[in-house]
Amino acid sequence: MRGLAFVASADSSARALAATALENQGFSAFEIEDMSLIVDFLTSSRPDLLVLDATSAGLDVGLVCTTLRGMEGGSRVRVLVLTEEGDSETVERALEAGVSDFAARPFTSRLLGHRIRHMLRSGALLDDLQRSEATLESAQRLVHLGNWTWDLAGHEMKWTTETYRLLGYPLDHPHPRSQDYLSRVHPDDSDTVARALECTLRGEKPFSLDHRVVHPDGTLLYLHSEAEIVRNAKGQPSKLTGTIQDITDRKQAESRIRFLAFYDSLTGLPNRLHFNEQLKKTLERARGAGRTAAVMFMDLDNFKRINDTSGHSAGDRLLRAAANRLREAIRASDLVSRVDSVPGPEGAVARLGGDEFIVLLPDVSRAEDPARVARRVLEAFRDPIQVGDKEFFVSMSIGIGIFPQDGENAEDLLKNADAALYHAKDSGRNNFQFYSPSLNAAAFQRLSLETSLRKAIERSEFVLHYQPQVQARDGKLIGVEALIRWNHPDLGLVYPGQFVPVAEETGLIQEIDDWVLRQACVQSRAWLDAGLPNIHVAVNLSGSQFHRKDLLERVDDALGSVNLPTRCIELEITEGVLMSNAAATLEVLQQLQSRGFRIAVDDFGTGYSSLSYLRRFHADVLKIDRSFVHDIATNPDAAAIVSAIITLAGTLKMRAIAEGVEHPHQRESLYELGCDLMQGYLFGKPVPPEETTTLLRSVAGQYGAAAPATVEPATVNADEAHLLGDRPATRGA
Repeated sequence: MRGLAFVASADSSARALAATALENQGFSAFEIEDMSLIVDFLTSSRPDLLVLDATSAGLDVGLVCTTLRGMEGGSRVRVLVLTEEGDSETVERALEAGVSDFAARPFTSRLLGHRIRHMLRSGALLDDLQRSEATLESAQRLVHLGNWTWDLAGHEMKWTTETYRLLGYPLDHPHPRSQDYLSRVHPDDSDTVARALECTLRGEKPFSLDHRVVHPDGTLLYLHSEAEIVRNAKGQPSKLTGTIQDITDRKQAESRIRFLAFYDSLTGLPNRLHFNEQLKKTLERARGAGRTAAVMFMDLDNFKRINDTSGHSAGDRLLRAAANRLREAIRASDLVSRVDSVPGPEGAVARLGGDEFIVLLPDVSRAEDPARVARRVLEAFRDPIQVGDKEFFVSMSIGIGIFPQDGENAEDLLKNADAALYHAKDSGRNNFQFYSPSLNAAAFQRLSLETSLRKAIERSEFVLHYQPQVQARDGKLIGVEALIRWNHPDLGLVYPGQFVPVAEETGLIQEIDDWVLRQACVQSRAWLDAGLPNIHVAVNLSGSQFHRKDLLERVDDALGSVNLPTRCIELEITEGVLMSNAAATLEVLQQLQSRGFRIAVDDFGTGYSSLSYLRRFHADVLKIDRSFVHDIATNPDAAAIVSAIITLAGTLKMRAIAEGVEHPHQRESLYELGCDLMQGYLFGKPVPPEETTTLLRSVAGQYGAAAPATVEPATVNADEAHLLGDRPATRGA
C-alpha cells in the first residue's frame, strides 16, 4: 500500500468515488463525513494524501490547508480539492493556502484516478525540488549575504551589516544612497547593471545578474545581485528590495573548472570542446565578412607502434614534446593562438585526443597559405624527438579543409578535413593533402538543388497540399494545414526537408514564406466563394518570416488582396520561434490577435518555454509534437508529457491538438487523456487543393454548405508517413 488517505466530504457519492480512485492507486482510504472533525483527524493521524470536497457545507478548505501546512510534516501532504465547475473564488483561496491540485465536478472514479496520478507525479517532482532547495538553503547559511532596500523616490537605501562589508564601506558611513552602491560597480560592468535596473523598473524582467565591485583599496569582488519591485497602493514601483552575495570563490573555481574542461591536461593545448567552440565562432565571423578559413587535421605517423613498444609513459612524453614542437612551428604570423593566450579572432591549435592535433587558420587569402603552414610543420618534425635516453623519428600526416567550399559549417568542414587526412596517409604519410570535392559528390547535387530552387518560384513549381485537422470524437473537419511541395521538373515531388534547409541558408526562404501565405489565402477565398463549409487554413510562420519588421504589413497585404476574413487563417509559430525573443514576440502576437487571427504554438514540448510568458501570449492552440504522440501508448514519459500539455492548455484556456496521429491506439490514448483535436495520416494525408475541394464539396452537397465536414479514420502505412516527413509549410521534414 502507498499509505493513508483521508476523504472529507458530506456527499456520500463523492466520498465513494474518491475512495475508489484512491484505493485503485494503492492508498488505504478513510472517509470523513463530519467536516468539523477534519483537523482532529489530521492531528491524530497524518495522511499521505487528503481529498477535500469544497462543496460540503461547513468545510473551510483554506483553513484546513493552512492548519495542515503549519503542522510538522504537513507540507508534504498532497491535497486534492473537489470543486464545482467555474468556482474560481474557491480555487484562488485554496491556491493561496497551498492546495496541490483540483478536480471539477462532474467526475468519475476513473477521471479522478487520472488526476491523482498526475498530482502524485507532480508532487514527487516537487519533493525533489524541495529537497534541492533545502540543500541550497543549508549551503547559503555558510555564505554571507547582504540585504538592501532602495527608496526609489529619494534614492535612499538601507543596508545590512554584510552589505557595508561587501561594498567596502565602513559601518558608520552615513545615510547610504543608490549612488554609493552604483559607484562601487566595476566600470566595465556599470552599463550592464544600469540596463538591468531599467528593465526591472519597466517590469520587463527580474533584476538578477553577476557583476564585479571594486573597493577603495583595490579589492575586487564578484557579487551576485538580485532585486524585485515593491509597489505602492496605486500599483506604482516605490521600492526595490534585494540581496548581494559574494561569489568570488565560485568565480575563481569556475575559472579553474573551465580550464580543466577546455584544455588538455597532458599537453596544455585547448581540447576538442574548446576548439569546436572557437571554430564555430570563427566560421560565423568569416561567413559574415565573406572571408575564407581553413582547418588542418594532423596526426603522428607510427605513434601507435612507438606507444606499444616503449610504453604509455614514453608515449605521453612524446606527445608533450610533439605539442611543443607544433607550437613552435605555428608562428604568430600564421594567426594561430598560443596555449597561454585566450583563443580569440586569431585562431587556435588543439589536441583532439590520442595523437590527433588540429590547427585553425581563420583568415586565408590563398590556398598557398595553409600549404605554407603545413610545410613548416612537416619540416619541424624532420629531426628526431628526444625522450629520456631515446630518440624517436616521427612525422606528420596533414589533411586540409577550406571554408566555405569544403564545408559551410563546422561539422562538414571537420569531416572533410579528416577525409583529406586519410588521403594523406594513403599517399605515403609525411605529407599534406587538400580535401578533394570528388570525395563528396553530394556537394554538387546540393549546388544543383540551390540553382533550381532560385528558379522554382518564377516557374511556379511550388504547390500546397492540405492535411485535415479533425475532432476525433465525431470526425468533424475543423481545418486544414498548408504543407508545401516542390514539383521539380526532373526530380518530381520534393518534400520540404530536402529543400527548406537550402532555402534558409541562401535567403530564398523569405520569398517562399510570402508565396505560401498568399497562396493559402487565395485557396481559402476560393473555398468561401464556392459556398463550401467554413474551415480555417493553418499556415506556419517560419522564424525568418516572423522576425521580419514588415511581417504585419505582409500578412495584411496577403489577406487584403483577396478580401479574406482573418478568421479563415490560423497562424502557427513554433515554440522555439516563440521564445527566441519573448518580449518582442509578445508585441507582435498581440497585434496579430487584435486583427482577429487565431494563433497556434507548434512543436510544443520540444523546446524551452517560460510559462510566465506563455500565459501572457494568450495563444489559441497548443500543438503537441509528433515525437510524443508516436510513443504515447508505449512510453509512460511521453504519455505524462502529453497529459501535462493537455492540462496546461486547458488551464490557460487554449485548445490542444495532437499532430502525427497515425494509428488508432494513438487516437484512443490521446482521447483518453482529454485531447480531442487531432491531425495525422490516420485521418488523412496531405492532398492537393482539388482533392480537399472534393471532400468539402461532397459534404456540402450531402448536408448543405453549413454542415460540418467529417473525416473517416484511414488505414495508415506508417513507413510511408515517416518517409514523407510532413511538416508545416516552410519547415523541413
